[in-house]
This record gives sequence, structure tokens and C-alpha cells, in this order.
Amino acid sequence: MADLDAIAQNLINGKKDEVEKLVKEAVDEKVPVGDILSKGLIAGMGVVGERFKNNEFYVPEVLIAARAMKAGMAILEPLLSEAGVEPEGKVVIGTVKGDLHDIGKNLVAMMLQGGGFKVIDLGIDVSAEKFVEGAKSEGAQVCALSALLTTTMPRMADVVKALKEAGAEVKVMIGGAPVTQSYADEIGADGYAPDAASAVDKAKELVTA
Repeated sequence: MADLDAIAQNLINGKKDEVEKLVKEAVDEKVPVGDILSKGLIAGMGVVGERFKNNEFYVPEVLIAARAMKAGMAILEPLLSEAGVEPEGKVVIGTVKGDLHDIGKNLVAMMLQGGGFKVIDLGIDVSAEKFVEGAKSEGAQVCALSALLTTTMPRMADVVKALKEAGAEVKVMIGGAPVTQSYADEIGADGYAPDAASAVDKAKELVTA
């Protein structure tokens, strides 16, 4: 019988090949895809997120776990839509114009995917127009902006303004080393996350708000 706990445990331990093998076995045994996702991959990534928040895991461990999750997701993704399993929500994510940092953004994208979200990654150096276009074409509920430089932080305000002017029905979440809650309040963003694990909680909160 497919062992969903084993999927979660191997994901936490970053064992990509093992996760892939166990997910395939679970699919072959006709375990509901939604269960494999929620009780296997999402459950495992949830533990990784908690450990990251508590400083028991660091970026390398999270990236290795996320790689294992991606391997499992590659098998499940085509089956999820067939099975009518809806994601928690859609998030468009990117690093703002002028900023070429992507480790933090990638980490948040992986954690969001591990939290059950469909993530559309626009990459780095993303203009306000591109965020608007991405959010509208994807029908995203959340637009996540990352900045690692104080000089590029003002671009976040440009994106918030552009989304409002375009009438995009989307919540904006911001993050990055120099970013703070008070800056989020100042530019009218809907949420701020101090780290990748908190970003998942904040996104869930914004989607249900």
C-alpha cells in the first residue's frame, strides 16, 4: 500500500529519487491525486517550512527539499487538473525592475508551490507592466514582489499603483531583506512576509480574505 508518510519524510530529507519513486507507486496504486499532494508533498513541505522558521533548517536544506517536491509535482501536475483538484490559489511572483536577485524569490516560489499554490514565476527585473499583464492573464489572486536592494524598493510602489490603475483584482504581497511591514503599509501593499515560510501563511490569508 502506498505510504504517503514516507513521501513526506523523504521530501523532508531531500531524497528526490525516492520521492519520485513513491509518488509514481502511489499513482499506480490509484491513490487519489489530491491525497498524494496534500498528505505527501504538502505535508512534507509544511514541516520543512516550520523547521526553516525555527532556524532548524537553512536555505540549502530547503532548496534540496524543494527539488524533491518538484520531482513529485512533475508527476502529479498533469493529473491534478484531470482529477479536478484546484490549487489553493494562483500567485504571480517576481523580483522588481532593476533587481537581479532571485534566491529569495525562488525560495518563496518553491514554498508557495509546496503550500498548494499554482505559482507563475515572472523571473527577475520585472517591470510593473509585466506584473499587471501576468496577474490579469493568469487570473492570479496574489501578486508577490521581491526586492533585495533599498534602491529597487520604490519599484514595488510602482507595481501597486499600476495594478490599481489597471483595475486588477489582486492582492499584493511584498518581501525581501530591506522590506518591512511599515513599508508595505506605506505603499498600500496587502501583505508582507519576513521569510519564505511566512509567505505561505500570508498568501493563504490573502486568498481567503
